[in-house]
Amino acid sequence: MSVAEYANPVRVTVGVGLLVLLVVGGVATLLDLPGAELLTVGAAQRALQAAIPIALAAIGGLYAEKSGVFNIGLEGFMIFGALAAAATASIASGEGAVTQAHLWLGILVAVLVCALLTVIYALLTIRYRADQIVAGLAVWFVALGFGPFTATVIWGGVSSPSLPNVDTITVPVLAEIPVLGRLVFDSSPLLWLTLFLTAAAWVVLYRTRYGYWVQAAGENPQALDTAGVSVNRVRYATVIFSGAMAGLGGAVLSIGIGSGFTGTGVTMVDGRGWIAIVAYLFGNYNPVGAFGAALLFGAMEMLQIQLQTIGIALPGSITELFPYVAVLVVLAAVGYTRMPAAVGEPYETEK
Repeated sequence: MSVAEYANPVRVTVGVGLLVLLVVGGVATLLDLPGAELLTVGAAQRALQAAIPIALAAIGGLYAEKSGVFNIGLEGFMIFGALAAAATASIASGEGAVTQAHLWLGILVAVLVCALLTVIYALLTIRYRADQIVAGLAVWFVALGFGPFTATVIWGGVSSPSLPNVDTITVPVLAEIPVLGRLVFDSSPLLWLTLFLTAAAWVVLYRTRYGYWVQAAGENPQALDTAGVSVNRVRYATVIFSGAMAGLGGAVLSIGIGSGFTGTGVTMVDGRGWIAIVAYLFGNYNPVGAFGAALLFGAMEMLQIQLQTIGIALPGSITELFPYVAVLVVLAAVGYTRMPAAVGEPYETEK
């Protein structure tokens, strides 16, 4: 990677951070609030927690799109993951209490279920050349109906009973580090997993041969095919990975940081799959940048709680719009993001 290419993700990450500060500072100015009361360790912890499911889905989505397949069904796969995790934990516990082992089993099952479901999506879009937008929307619509229906079959209602969260883990010595200790080493292991997956995704994409294959599959599939690498196999792998990551994000929502599956309205995922797409676009298809953008959206989602802690009460109908306003600001700030040249184009080998 050249210096210019390396500098680009750094600029994106720095830009995300600056935008977060500008948005928070702007809100503080409008409400005549001291910035220090908004920028607390507690606020950062809540923002990180809210960013986890968005970041996981965004990393999976950017891999699929980097290889040439636009997985617009991330929202749907997150719904399937949220349902699968809650249902598995609930059923596995039987009549007894839901334990941490049941929760982790639910997360694992959610990832596997969504990976298998994404195989169908991959076959439709890669082998049978179905329109990727239409197929992705179909996944979303099916999930919107299937989630509440299955919840009603299992629990007798559109939502599951309340479930516990994955326990926080504290590393005694490291947790004493100012700020960073509380943020990272006294937190959910799901945050550690997300940070690890973000770093690993960056390394694989920009520092391994397979990562170069993924990029070539989306930019110049003919050249990759000429080099003897199956373009469609690379695409299958990345699309299935995107579904698994979206399923993991959905599981985090329902039993990682949530309290069970909620099937009312547009379900508990509530647009986070769509925000994940914006996150990796804003992050310029870079896992680190996507995580930074997810953190911005997480901060906007949790801003309501922080305002309440300092005595500012705003109507819920207004505070619920914060993440979506942030999306609009991000889209206006980013402007045009260059997509991989072969996105949405089925490829047939010349051999």
